[in-house]
Amino acid sequence: WINEAVDAGATLLVGGKRNGAMLEATLLEDAPEGTNIVEEEAFGPVAVVSRFSGFDDALNTVNDSKFGLQAGIFTRDLYKAQKAWDELEVGGVVIGDVPSWRVDNMPYGGVKDSGLGREGIRWAINDMTEERLLVIRTPQS
Repeated sequence: WINEAVDAGATLLVGGKRNGAMLEATLLEDAPEGTNIVEEEAFGPVAVVSRFSGFDDALNTVNDSKFGLQAGIFTRDLYKAQKAWDELEVGGVVIGDVPSWRVDNMPYGGVKDSGLGREGIRWAINDMTEERLLVIRTPQS
């Protein structure tokens, strides 16, 4: 996906090399729409830096994706933070940090094609709990 993006016009800023099964942390700039690195979920140390005409354009681009795991918003503007929370179609919004930041008791997961359900202690306990039901009806005499 990295090579595909570079071949399509993206700029490789750092990384992109493999050492066996390990991939260097990789940063791409201006990867074109339609490339896998932009359109799919890359579960690896890869980030794409893109240009936007404004905050609303960035939010719309996130929502145009078929995925919606988590979003990281770097802003000190409380109104932009609230707008991101109100409008983004993702499983969680993290203000001031990367979208993978988490604490075990937080619900972590996505919407759309990014998954079903949530991770975290409470949700794991629910997943490991087998709910049962016993009904006894005594016949009327």
